[in-house]
Amino acid sequence: QVQLVESGGGLVQAGGSLRLSCAASGRTFSSYAMGWFRQAPEKEREFVAAISGSGRSTRYADSVKGRFTISRDNAKNTVYLQMNSLKPEDMAVYYCAAGSQFLATHVSRYDYWGQGTQVAVSS
Repeated sequence: QVQLVESGGGLVQAGGSLRLSCAASGRTFSSYAMGWFRQAPEKEREFVAAISGSGRSTRYADSVKGRFTISRDNAKNTVYLQMNSLKPEDMAVYYCAAGSQFLATHVSRYDYWGQGTQVAVSS
């Protein structure tokens, strides 16, 4: 069982930056691939970024490539999402997720989810 708690969301102006964190419980954090997803009002949850258990491999949605960076610190059981050059269309609730599949992009491939953190971007 893995429990995930996101933090770091907030309100930022367009062009600004935020760093989201996701703290995980459990002693097997490094065995899980981690992902970030987001969900805007009345839209489906969509993939943002994923990282392998070791942290050596990453994958990004085209919409965030070059602006967002996913990373992890297995010693701290934490995964991060650095978001730069934020746009109004990035506004959503951001969720982190843990799963066993390598760099999965679909919600069904993840077994554990956090409660989400809100990111608002003003234009």
